[in-house]
Amino acid sequence: MAKQRLQKVLASAGIGSCRRCEELILEGAVQVNRQVVDRLPAFVDPEADIIAVDGRQIRAEKKVYYLLNKPKGVICTSCDPQGRTKAIDIVPARERIFCVGRLDADTTGLVILTNDCELANRLTHPRYKVPEAYIAQVKGRIAPEQVEKLKRGVWLAEGRTSRASVKILKRGREQSWIEITVQQGLNRQIRRMLAKVGLPLKALKSIRIGNLTTRGLGPGKFRALDKAEVIYLNRITGKNLGS
Repeated sequence: MAKQRLQKVLASAGIGSCRRCEELILEGAVQVNRQVVDRLPAFVDPEADIIAVDGRQIRAEKKVYYLLNKPKGVICTSCDPQGRTKAIDIVPARERIFCVGRLDADTTGLVILTNDCELANRLTHPRYKVPEAYIAQVKGRIAPEQVEKLKRGVWLAEGRTSRASVKILKRGREQSWIEITVQQGLNRQIRRMLAKVGLPLKALKSIRIGNLTTRGLGPGKFRALDKAEVIYLNRITGKNLGS
């Protein structure tokens, strides 16, 4: 298994947040193979190394994977000072899970939740180009030149977006619906792309990540991913777990 950052291994085992785990390391409370590790960065193999905190050996949590159809108003962070409902509140896992990527509060649809930091990092890394599809409801009638601009990519603060797949689902005078598939995952990317080409957004829904969809999941509903789906996510991000 590839080496992982020590603080992420501790966090995945339920010791605390990554920040708190970094503090424990720097305080000298963490041992790896019976040797104190008090400097960062530090990397370990959680399947081979013996890791202890305050003298107590940690045990890696079982990896869990969920698919959630996120309702509007729910946020994808692990804590919220405003007390809003979080995606992790909807999925009652015993393990300490988190969202893979973030949908903003107004965006609905598909979110993966897990405690697998390694897979989460790969799913969100632009190197692997995992396709994510959205349905956007916009104000007004979509012009052909606006569609072409979205397909070619538009300039945002981070640079030009990569090419997108765009399908017009319904075109009307007052409002239109389009399906957009991207492979980048920039912050609020779809909203910013649509604004850039002059299409005011009314509603946005995530409908597909790779080949995973919201089919059979009503708003606010979730399910565990099966073994084949986990293998698929690892495979499309460059890791072969076998069959």
